[in-house]
Amino acid sequence: MSTEQEHSATAPSQHRHARILAIVNQKGGVGKTTTAINLATALAAVGERVLLIDSDPQGNASTGLGLSYDERGAGTYQLLMGEAGLSETIHPTSVPNLFIVPATVDLSGAELELIDLERRQHRLADALDAAHDALDFDHVLIDCPPSLTLLTVNAMAAADAVLVPLQCEFFALEGLSQLLRTVERVRGSLNPALEVQGVVLTMFDKRNNLSEQVAADVRGFLGDKVYDTVIPRNVRVSEAPSFGVPALIYDFRCPGSTAYMSLAREVIRREQALRDAA
Repeated sequence: MSTEQEHSATAPSQHRHARILAIVNQKGGVGKTTTAINLATALAAVGERVLLIDSDPQGNASTGLGLSYDERGAGTYQLLMGEAGLSETIHPTSVPNLFIVPATVDLSGAELELIDLERRQHRLADALDAAHDALDFDHVLIDCPPSLTLLTVNAMAAADAVLVPLQCEFFALEGLSQLLRTVERVRGSLNPALEVQGVVLTMFDKRNNLSEQVAADVRGFLGDKVYDTVIPRNVRVSEAPSFGVPALIYDFRCPGSTAYMSLAREVIRREQALRDAA
């Protein structure tokens, strides 16, 4: 990181208050990391200052934003283990206003190592609290692993809210119910302020009656917790990670990119409504 970029990533600000969203689903293949990358990019594109924390040992969010393994250095593992502070783990990306704390191969062993540490469920929250001057962002997004493990619990304990990507498939509601029970347990024991910011329907295929049925069922179950925006199944979004760029950079006009821009605006509106109500 250059001196100028490092200053830009960590300079304190008096007017920013980062809103922390954990992007969570215990199932794989639902578009979780794709949503993390492209929502972060879309928020940055509309002028928000965004930090993406890659807390998935697979490190796909880091790869999808163009960081090779050799470039990552200190990341989420070092942050959780207290080996580095937040300002030492923040890396710039090719997207203006978007920064990342990358996942390194060490993170795959963090689950076992966390068990023996004090405040093992609050390691990420403590690290972010300790670095309030470096947390000069409008939004912090945490990309969680596709499982309800200590890494995911750490993310939810640190977050203001969870955002749930939900694939339009037959078993969607069954998995969602399990996840919502976990959110309730975290709220009850670790983070009383945690809420569900919203559920975003992903991989929606308008040619498929099942997608329409799942969307109707989820909206019937959760009402206005479900975002109006749906993310369509889109080959350009699927291709983008192999080029190390978000879909919005790869093809800004494709339906998937358009949908993520719409989702970003909806997320901002919901956050503004919460501030107005406070």
